[in-house]
Amino acid sequence: MSNKLDSFMTEHFNSLQLRPALFYNWPYGIRFEISMPWIEYEDKENLQQIKERSIGLFNDVFHATDDIWFITDVHCEKNDHFLQKRPTKVYQKYIKDNKVAMKLQHKVFAEEDIVTHRFILPCKKSDIRYHQLLSAISYEDFPHPTRILNNYDRAGYNIYFVNITKKFIYHLYDDRGCDVVASNKEDLRPLYKERYAWILDYDREQIDKLFK
Repeated sequence: MSNKLDSFMTEHFNSLQLRPALFYNWPYGIRFEISMPWIEYEDKENLQQIKERSIGLFNDVFHATDDIWFITDVHCEKNDHFLQKRPTKVYQKYIKDNKVAMKLQHKVFAEEDIVTHRFILPCKKSDIRYHQLLSAISYEDFPHPTRILNNYDRAGYNIYFVNITKKFIYHLYDDRGCDVVASNKEDLRPLYKERYAWILDYDREQIDKLFK
């Protein structure tokens, strides 16, 4: 599975590495603002916006028939064996069917003192409890029981959703924002027009230039 991912990224994304920040590392992308940075995170209006935008963008990028890779990278120190003994429960919790979860592939990358455990699952949108998962990702910087790596703060993680069918990548990096990149610029144009108000103001000028 990892080899298939590498081949896909080479063919459609010029060997782009799946790592933050996708928006700044690939020419065809949009960075969206998810939360309201000027108010408290748990304000009801802010939570409603986080839900609306993270789920809304996910539904824009992924349709029922699309083939998806649901990828989780967990980063920890080389001498930390926790994840080798007890793999992340992300897929047990957010995949509806155990038969689908059994397709999960695991690969380890070592770089200096950091080890990355990469989990890759081929699936469909309907296989994922994505409402709950996106909510958990947005809570990661806060003391909330739904956090992805709850009670394990020594590790960091990133979750990517790759649309194999349409050649899109969706990365909700935390409650602040979400990157959507595509192999082809024109495939992003409908999203640019439909969700223009959600674009992060800091990067809006750069994004506007892309679509002029």
